[in-house]
Amino acid sequence: MTSAAPDHPRPRSPLHLFIAFTMLALQGFGGVLAVAQRELVDRRRWMTREEFVDAYSVAQLLPGPNVVNLSLMLGDRFFGWRGAFAAISGMLFAPLVLVIVLAASYNQLASFPPVAGALRGMGAVAAGLILAMALKMLGTLRKNPLGPVLCALLGLTTLIAVTVFRAPLAWVVIGLGTAGWGIARWCIGRRKGGR
Repeated sequence: MTSAAPDHPRPRSPLHLFIAFTMLALQGFGGVLAVAQRELVDRRRWMTREEFVDAYSVAQLLPGPNVVNLSLMLGDRFFGWRGAFAAISGMLFAPLVLVIVLAASYNQLASFPPVAGALRGMGAVAAGLILAMALKMLGTLRKNPLGPVLCALLGLTTLIAVTVFRAPLAWVVIGLGTAGWGIARWCIGRRKGGR
C-alpha cells in the first residue's frame, strides 16, 4: 500500500488509530466493511477510494478477517509496527469483550421474541450496508485497467459460480483471481504498447 498523499490527513498517534478502529468496530454489527469504507475514505480521508479498493483487495487474499487485515495494513502505513498493533487492537478488543458477554447471556436472551427479531433485522441491515458500499465503490472501476465491462463480467461470473454452481469460494478466488490478473496484465501491456 502506498503512503498517504501529502494532502490527506493522518492519524495523530497510535492511540488515535486505536480509538478510531475501536469506534469503527463497535459500529459494524453484521460486518464492518461498509462502515470502514465510510470512516476511512469519506469521513477521516485517511485513504482515497482507489487506495481503499487496492488495500481491501490485498486484505481479502490474506488469511484472517478482511477488515482486520485492512486495519493492520493501515496502522503499519502510518506508524509501523506500533500503528499496526494499535489498529488491530482497536478492531478486536471491544468486540471481543462484547461477544464474550453476549455469548454468556445468549441462551437466556434468545428465547425472547424481541431479541430474535432484532437479530434477524440486523442480518437484513448488514446485507443492505454491503450492497450500498458495493454500489458506492463502482465508480473506482472506471480507473481499473480492466474497465467496467470486464470487471462486471468477472463479478457476475464469480456470483454465478458461488451461488448457482455452489463452487467452493477458495477455488473461485484462485481461478477467477488468476484469470483477472492475467487479463489485467494483458490490458496493461496493450495500453503500454499503444503509447
